[in-house]
Amino acid sequence: MSTALWQDETPWFYGLALLLVLLLFRFLPGTRATLRHSLLLLGLWLLLDALSALFASRAQASVAQGLHQVALFGLGVVLIRLAGLALFRVLLPALHAPTPRIVEDIVVIGGYLLWGLVRLSFAGVELSSLVATSAVITAVLAFAMQDTLGNILGGLALQLDNSLGIGDWVRLDDVSGRVVEIQWRYTAILTRNGEKVVVPNAQLMKGKFAVIGSHDLGVTGWRRWIGFSIGDHVGPSQVIEAVQKAIADAEIPNVAREPAPNCVAMDFGPGATRYALRYWLVDPRDDDPTDSAVRIHLLAALQRQGWRIALADQVVHLVQETSAQREAAWHRELARRLAALSGVELFAALDEAERRKIAERLVPTPFARGDVMTRQGAAAHWLYLIVAGEAEVHWEDTAGQRHLLTRLPPGQVFGEMGLMTGAPRGATVTAATEVECYRLDKASFEDIIRERPVLAEGMARILAQRVAQNEALQQALRAEQGERPVHHGALLDRIREFFGLQ
Repeated sequence: MSTALWQDETPWFYGLALLLVLLLFRFLPGTRATLRHSLLLLGLWLLLDALSALFASRAQASVAQGLHQVALFGLGVVLIRLAGLALFRVLLPALHAPTPRIVEDIVVIGGYLLWGLVRLSFAGVELSSLVATSAVITAVLAFAMQDTLGNILGGLALQLDNSLGIGDWVRLDDVSGRVVEIQWRYTAILTRNGEKVVVPNAQLMKGKFAVIGSHDLGVTGWRRWIGFSIGDHVGPSQVIEAVQKAIADAEIPNVAREPAPNCVAMDFGPGATRYALRYWLVDPRDDDPTDSAVRIHLLAALQRQGWRIALADQVVHLVQETSAQREAAWHRELARRLAALSGVELFAALDEAERRKIAERLVPTPFARGDVMTRQGAAAHWLYLIVAGEAEVHWEDTAGQRHLLTRLPPGQVFGEMGLMTGAPRGATVTAATEVECYRLDKASFEDIIRERPVLAEGMARILAQRVAQNEALQQALRAEQGERPVHHGALLDRIREFFGLQ
């Protein structure tokens, strides 16, 4: 036995292994822990080969040959693993042909078995008898482990046909969540409650499951819907338009802008039409909080339109309300409205009867947090009086950038310029909190202006002051756009023209 026994075939193997390690260190940093283990094993096999050469020099050929075969087998195993990493983790992804992890495992394990048979053949082992014995053992094991094999084959099929992938959101029976693992035997699903549910792969293959959101399909969210009914005295087109606009304008966290929320008429019932508001979640984990926020915005939008949600037919026990009770409730509400109007500078010149007339025509108008109350550039129809909550006023410049101008606390009004002159909205007002306010339209205010045109002059003065305050906040933007200040006289002329006083 030559002292160079181990040098006949192994130097090239070691050189190739080191080359693969260097390449993987460069292109696959996520596997460096595995590569360090591979280097340790290479050192171990190199040591065994050195020992085999030492025993060969002392005429202990059998020991030397045994050590050499063990080292060579281990070296082959390391090479097969490194080649598998290079092929499936670097080369195929670079060629835009990624393969499931389970395929990589099968190929690598098959390489281990083939290499083992090759080394046994070189060692003089008769493979025919070994194959026959292995076939019998395999048959016995297959019968005893049929459930496990079913799970393994199920996992293989799931990854080969790309029906399920890591990160997909699935629903299986009463379990729904995100796929976090696909192993040989099972698939792990992480629910929104933080529970890790382990599902055997055979069960996934035998039953049916729904892929809620898949990156491969271009769908990353989860479509939800909320049902509600409105009396048939309101046209479906009105309901659909109002609801879609309100939800689209509202900045509701976790509701996708694309695809946009939409409302559809689902069915007709006794005295009511059934609707569904449909929208997509950005993150399916926050389904319940998002559904709650959407319901709040939906209810506020319906209330602003004066629509009540129709309930299903049911037995109701009525308690008759007396006229005295109704009158007392109305007087309390009227007193609340008058108290809110008394603090508004715009209406300071009105006498008690005129304020009462306006108070009687105020319409309760709630807004949920994030609702757009008025939008810059939109046609003006109403004046709003904030009773509770706060709103934010934003100016959008020509570049599309939003600038916070001010916050409106309770007792403030906005939209007065549009009500008095018909001018479009000069800024966007958004509900910073839950906002309770009253709405007043032009028709409700027109009679008072016509009866006392002198009121227009005082209101024009107040509006001019408001404009001057806004100009101080928007000075830079107005200078850029070349806008000129609006003065008292100009506003007075516009008010007179708008109400037909000229």
